Amino acid sequence: MNRLRDLRTPIFWAEGHPGKLSREGWSIEVIGLCKDSKKFSWQELIALPKSIADARLTSVTRFSVQGKWGGVKVADLLKAVQADPETHYVRFWSYRMIYDTSIPIEVALRERTLLAYEFDGELLDEDYGGPIRGFCPYLWGYKSAKGVVKIELMDRYIFGFWEQRGYPDDALITAGKVRDMNQGCRLRPIPDGEVIGFLDD
Repeated sequence: MNRLRDLRTPIFWAEGHPGKLSREGWSIEVIGLCKDSKKFSWQELIALPKSIADARLTSVTRFSVQGKWGGVKVADLLKAVQADPETHYVRFWSYRMIYDTSIPIEVALRERTLLAYEFDGELLDEDYGGPIRGFCPYLWGYKSAKGVVKIELMDRYIFGFWEQRGYPDDALITAGKVRDMNQGCRLRPIPDGEVIGFLDD
């Protein structure tokens, strides 16, 4: 069973699908403006306190899917490496180091910004960014990098993969209609900002 697939959630890797990846051999390196740069193994990551964010991933391609995303708060990871006060942006790198994107530290530290490895209690597979991906419901989905292998703490903003191709740097979700995957792809109107409710509720 795969809940995201059952909901017909689109599968999309801008840099190409990576194929089968090793969960047990996975690691995420945290570097940059911190006192204790560290490479976290899969076992170390899942041993950290788990948080559940009941929230929506909303794509700039206009679909939105809700569920209980489980993982590690990015805030907890930054605390573990003792992020420097001069850190203003957090940059996520995907598998193969082709895809990257950055978010402001204020967004990275918010309650539901995670490194997610579960959706509705199921481990994420490669189709949907597994073994572990960024999850940031506050911004368009291109800020929720898939297959994260590196996190870089920076004092300045750097244009990411899609931002270099014209996507907005702030990635603020804008009003319009999205396909609600939880309602059979039904087109539903949203206001600006994180998708918490629909205007036709």
